Amino acid sequence: MPAEQLEVRERHSELWIWALVAVATASVVGLAVMQGRRPSPALPTKPVPKIALPLLGGGQAQLPEGKVTVVDFWATWCAPCRYSMPKVQQLWREYQPRGVELYSVDTDDAAPDRDQQVREFLSRNGLTFPVVLDDGTASGAFGVASLPTMLLVDQSGTVVWKHVGSLSPPRERDLRAALDRVLQR
Repeated sequence: MPAEQLEVRERHSELWIWALVAVATASVVGLAVMQGRRPSPALPTKPVPKIALPLLGGGQAQLPEGKVTVVDFWATWCAPCRYSMPKVQQLWREYQPRGVELYSVDTDDAAPDRDQQVREFLSRNGLTFPVVLDDGTASGAFGVASLPTMLLVDQSGTVVWKHVGSLSPPRERDLRAALDRVLQR
């Protein structure tokens, strides 16, 4: 086969590969957008469970009681979680001085180097909030089936807002409105 024909075939192969990559990327983005547009799931009717999980870096951290708390379930491998994390960081910085707590729950599988992986993820993304490591206890207690899942718990320990999916601008506005309502009580 002449060199010219080989070049044309290689070029066509490359184009097909790039087309497939583009279609796959568009599919992932489309699914993330659609997930963000789903209506929020029904809120649990029972009080939040008492939970204490290992804190990244050592010790234990309990889910705060009597405080407005954002509970955020995520994992390092989760693309919608990675999209949401800078927004979670900003919300925490803005609302922490007003008494809002963040209970950030990493749901990655247990592994010997999990602590290091999570630390590197946080560092690489400029995230400074405290993180607890779930062994399935918190995910199970809150019925978390998809990531990311974010809950807002009021001072009485009642879930007053819940969202599954990336924290898109409309959902961020919803969360801010819910935080402001709860803080005015």
